[in-house]
Amino acid sequence: MRKYALLLLAVAPFASADESASPFAAVEVAPGIYQIGNTNEGFALNEPADFVGGGVGLLVGDEYVVMIDDVMESTAPALVAKAEEIAGRPIDFVINTHAHGDHVGGNVYVSERGTIVVSHDKLRERMSTNDQLNTGPGALPVITFSDRMTFHVNGEEAIAIHIPNAHTDGDAVIHFRNANVIAAGDLSFRGLFPFIDLDSGGTVAGYMAGMQQLIDMADGNTRFLTGHGPVATREGLAEDLAMLREAHARVKALIDKGMSEEDILAANPLADIGEDYGWFFITTERMTQTFIRSLTAE
Repeated sequence: MRKYALLLLAVAPFASADESASPFAAVEVAPGIYQIGNTNEGFALNEPADFVGGGVGLLVGDEYVVMIDDVMESTAPALVAKAEEIAGRPIDFVINTHAHGDHVGGNVYVSERGTIVVSHDKLRERMSTNDQLNTGPGALPVITFSDRMTFHVNGEEAIAIHIPNAHTDGDAVIHFRNANVIAAGDLSFRGLFPFIDLDSGGTVAGYMAGMQQLIDMADGNTRFLTGHGPVATREGLAEDLAMLREAHARVKALIDKGMSEEDILAANPLADIGEDYGWFFITTERMTQTFIRSLTAE
């Protein structure tokens, strides 16, 4: 978590550098359902300067406005302005998908504006003991659930589902059943090496199982709102999961040979995969280290 906080501190000056222009863009993936992210084409995430927070979902209708996550403290006002521009009115609910600052950093800001924040039990528990996340009144979700809960809003069933010990131990995905849209949170880093937070209850095995669960929930027409990267399809998630399994198997094979961490890193077994999937936060080296740490702790 400390390394993740350092990332947020590093990119915050870039994210708020140009206050005259919104750093957020939106794409409508189904009637009244949007993904909001950085303004680069396809929500590409190539440099720290592009980083404005995790991907955000938005459900707009005649009854309520529901937002999925609320980015970082520094960029939350710009996000809310973009969401309210689309919705034409304030946000009623925010559902947090997991306890990382680029997804829950705006909780205080939205709570002060009257928004009700919802999450899994574990997310609130982790935030309550972390001063970098529990930043003041309104930071903690006021409604929590243990397994799943359903929002019946705007003619839609939005089902929040707990995915255990995956990206963290408090992950939730949101299934917009009627629209055939799934907000995956950080269970989808589309086309990128994922961050698996082993210090916050995440596990490599649980992450891959969670991705498989999402794939099994979907069909060829399902659209995924991603935690990082562009809107995804079932095929795209399957490609990312196949990559993760292959990368994990390569590192495991070297551990099984008795190689040390130093030797494995020197061998760089994920070099070719990293050409497509590596990015500024999760490099080939860091992905390899995650696998090593996971495999040697088993």
